[in-house]
Amino acid sequence: MKRIIFHIDVNNAFLSWTAIDMLKAGSKIDIRTIPSVVGGDEAKRHGIVLAKSMPAKKAGIVTGEPLFKARRKVDKLYIAGMNRENYIKYSNAFYKILCNYSPKVERYSIDECFLDMTGTEKIFGDPVSVAYKIKNEIKAKLGFTVNVGVANCKLCAKMASDFEKPDKVHTLFDDEIRSKMWPLKVDDLFMSGKSSSKKLHELGIHTIKDLANADINLLAKHFKSMGNMLHDYANGIDNSMVEKTAPKNKGIGNSTTLPNDVGTMQELKKVIKKLSSMVGIRLRKEGKFATVISVQLRNSLFLNYGHQKKLINPISSDDDIYDAACLLVKDMWNGDPIRLVGIRVSDFTDKAYEQISLFDKAGKKEEREKMQKALDEINSKFGSDTIKSAALFDSKSAK
Repeated sequence: MKRIIFHIDVNNAFLSWTAIDMLKAGSKIDIRTIPSVVGGDEAKRHGIVLAKSMPAKKAGIVTGEPLFKARRKVDKLYIAGMNRENYIKYSNAFYKILCNYSPKVERYSIDECFLDMTGTEKIFGDPVSVAYKIKNEIKAKLGFTVNVGVANCKLCAKMASDFEKPDKVHTLFDDEIRSKMWPLKVDDLFMSGKSSSKKLHELGIHTIKDLANADINLLAKHFKSMGNMLHDYANGIDNSMVEKTAPKNKGIGNSTTLPNDVGTMQELKKVIKKLSSMVGIRLRKEGKFATVISVQLRNSLFLNYGHQKKLINPISSDDDIYDAACLLVKDMWNGDPIRLVGIRVSDFTDKAYEQISLFDKAGKKEEREKMQKALDEINSKFGSDTIKSAALFDSKSAK
C-alpha cells in the first residue's frame, strides 16, 4: 500500500491570525485586503517585515526588509505588531481539527503540519476529497485559509502545498513528479538553499529534472553527503515518517539585536561571549555535545551573512563555543557595522572525544569540563549572573 501524506500550511499565518482577532474585536477593516504587514518592535531595533498581505506583496514589499523601507513603497501602510499568544491560540485550534482526521499528525512548525492519511480511505474516502474537506472546515470554523499538498511522501506533499496559493489543494503523487516537479528550478526544491542552488547553477544544473538526472559522483564531490539527499529529493524519494511526537531538537541557537551598531572586534567579542554562554547552558541541559557551529551577522543595511564549520572535537563548554565562534567571525566579517549577531550549534552527539596532538597537555579537556560543571551548578543555585566572564565587563564597570 502506497503511503498517503498531507502537508497543510496556513496561508500567511501571522497576518491572517492578526486580521481575525482584529475583526473579532470590531475592526471594520480586514488587513488582509489592504497593504499591511506584521512587523517587529522598531523601538528595540527589531523593525523588519515578518508577514505581508497580498496587496503589500504586489507593492514590492518583501519579508525581512526594514519597516522604514516598506513604508517608502506604500503611502498608507498598516503595520500590526506581533502577538505570540494569539499565534499559539490559532495554531492549537488548527492542530485540533487535524487530529480528527489522522492518528499521526506532526507539528512541523507553528503554522504547518504533516498528516499520515495512509489507510484512512476506508473511513473518509478519496484523499483529494478529504483534503478539500479539511481545507474548507478550517476556513469555516477558524476564519483563515490553508493550502493542502497530497502526495506519497512528506517531501512531495510539502512541495505540492507550495505550488499555488492561497486556499488551494494540490497533488504530487509519484506518477506526477516528472510533469509537475521536474520543470521547476532547482531553487524551488525543498532543502535547496541559496548557497546550494547557486552552486548547482554553476555546475549547469538548472532544473529539478537536471538534478534528478545528474551524475551522483559529481554531486558527492561538490556537496558531500548532501549530494545524495538532493538527488533523492529531485527524484521524489523521501522515506521519512510522519512523527506524532515533536522531533528532537536539531539545533540550539541564540541571537540578539544590539542597541547600537558595533564596529570593532572587541565589541563583537563581548556579544559573542554572552551568546556562547546562553547556547552552552542550553546545550549542557540536554546533555549534548555539538559538532557543527554557525554564526550569523546582520549589518546596518539589514544584509545577512553567515558561516559554519564542522568541528574536529565535539564541544559543550562556553569557552569552546566562544573560541570557535570568534574564529568564524574573523574569517567572515569585513568590518561593516553590525546590528545583529547569532550563534547556533548542531549535529549533536551524546559523547565527547578529543583528538589531541603531542603538544597538548593531557587532561586539559577534563579540567575545562569540571570547571564548567562547577560554574553551572553555582549559577543554577544562586542565579545565572552569579559568576560570569570578566570579558563581559568593560573597563568602566570593572572599577
